Amino acid sequence: MNAIRRTASEKLFDYINVFLVLVILLVILYPLLFVVFASVSDPRLMFEHPLLLWPKGFNVESYAKVFENKDIWMSYKNTILYTFVGTMINIIMTTIGAYPLSRRHFYGKGIFTFLFTFTMFFSGGLIPSYLVNKQLGIVNTMWVLVLPGAVSVFNLIIMRTYFQTRIPVELEESAYVDGANDFHLLYKVVLPLSTPIIAVMLLFYGVGHWNSYFEAMIYLSDRSLFTLQLILREILVQNQMDSMLSVSVDEQYAERMIVKEGLKYAVVVVSSLPLLIIYPMLSKFFEKGILVGAIKG
Repeated sequence: MNAIRRTASEKLFDYINVFLVLVILLVILYPLLFVVFASVSDPRLMFEHPLLLWPKGFNVESYAKVFENKDIWMSYKNTILYTFVGTMINIIMTTIGAYPLSRRHFYGKGIFTFLFTFTMFFSGGLIPSYLVNKQLGIVNTMWVLVLPGAVSVFNLIIMRTYFQTRIPVELEESAYVDGANDFHLLYKVVLPLSTPIIAVMLLFYGVGHWNSYFEAMIYLSDRSLFTLQLILREILVQNQMDSMLSVSVDEQYAERMIVKEGLKYAVVVVSSLPLLIIYPMLSKFFEKGILVGAIKG
């Protein structure tokens, strides 16, 4: 059979789409490349010519300064621990909450869904939340960062919808006939078939914990418990880099500022590296899980 010939307008439409996609890709990708190039460039050349299309010179001194700083390693360890523990709690609690709400014979699920959804739009605010956490005795501990946000209602609804639409009713009935109860059905039938949505939840919750800084800034006063984002905030926002620089007091101020510019880019790369490694591993599940979980067919 002869292939259908495309009209000139259709070809023009394709060319415009490709051009727009390339422009969007460049807009999204360039800031990341800029930071990476700046982190390995000579700070003096970068200071003289700020616009970077490729690395200017080569210098890894900024990375050496970053890894010499004890606060960076301490906060890195804390953030990895908080992210792992918090994400595991999130997945367990979200699954336990979403599964009953997806069952057809669970009486009162409409009321519970309404109560959960209500908290998405209305909350007590910062001061009541702080007082509650203080009464619970978890302020200035790891648990204040992982327990209050154990369940995201948005993610709960996505997972509930996934269970409703992607788990065949016939499969559940067969499991009940074979003598399975609800717990066996969840852990031996439902969860093994829910890999895409679990991967999406891992990504959502993990990125949220890794990037979170406001709760740590409010609830943590012990520096040994600080997260990586708090240390980066000190470096990038408060400009507290003196402890990272082995520069004698008689050096010129301009020289310090040049070295600090390189440090800023290096710490951004170091803090973003774990997410850049993990995301491609979960990306193949992302589109399938989020679309199926968000659309009820």
